[in-house]
Amino acid sequence: MTPTDQSQRTAAICRLAPVVPVLVIDDLAHARPLAEALVAGGLPALEVTLRTPCALEAIAEMAAVPGGVVGAGTLLTPDDVARARAAGAQFGVAPGATDRILAACAAEGLPLLPGAATASEVMYLLELGYTVQKFFPAEAIGGAAAVKSIGAPLPQVSFCPTGGISLTRAPDYLKLSNVLCVGGSWVAPKAMMEAGDWAGITALAREASQLAR
Repeated sequence: MTPTDQSQRTAAICRLAPVVPVLVIDDLAHARPLAEALVAGGLPALEVTLRTPCALEAIAEMAAVPGGVVGAGTLLTPDDVARARAAGAQFGVAPGATDRILAACAAEGLPLLPGAATASEVMYLLELGYTVQKFFPAEAIGGAAAVKSIGAPLPQVSFCPTGGISLTRAPDYLKLSNVLCVGGSWVAPKAMMEAGDWAGITALAREASQLAR
């Protein structure tokens, strides 16, 4: 899969909803009901971060939920890519971008949202053909103002800003012409998952799904 093909498929996923939930799942029992709650609330694209021991199993569980498009986040090595793909991930997200990660995703046919934080990183990925990128860590490196500024000389690139974004901050990003969606963890609070408050999570997802782009 070429970077251009990857970007086209990634863009289609980013356009499914204004927010892509960034999920840290500690308990495998939460995986399916969490996916069902988020999809019911209008957020079908789900990023499961590979930060917990059960993350890959969670991806497999969530991939079976009708209407869900499940991806693997925090891809750091080619082995992460291979295992995520085998678990059923339909897209990948990385905090940055290395040649090994890019090559592994191309070989696995996994659409990738590679991370960039500087103009040089954005330019490098653009030269390779990646026109859809993750802007990370968004809030820590200037927020919506930084995304807007970097878009002036690089209008060819669209972003999914992620990192520290909240419900109140999200609209600042979504109003920008170079933003397709944002990544956010606020739609799946740990306390709600532990309490099994799936209706509450659906309500948060519905609120997020109605944010204007």
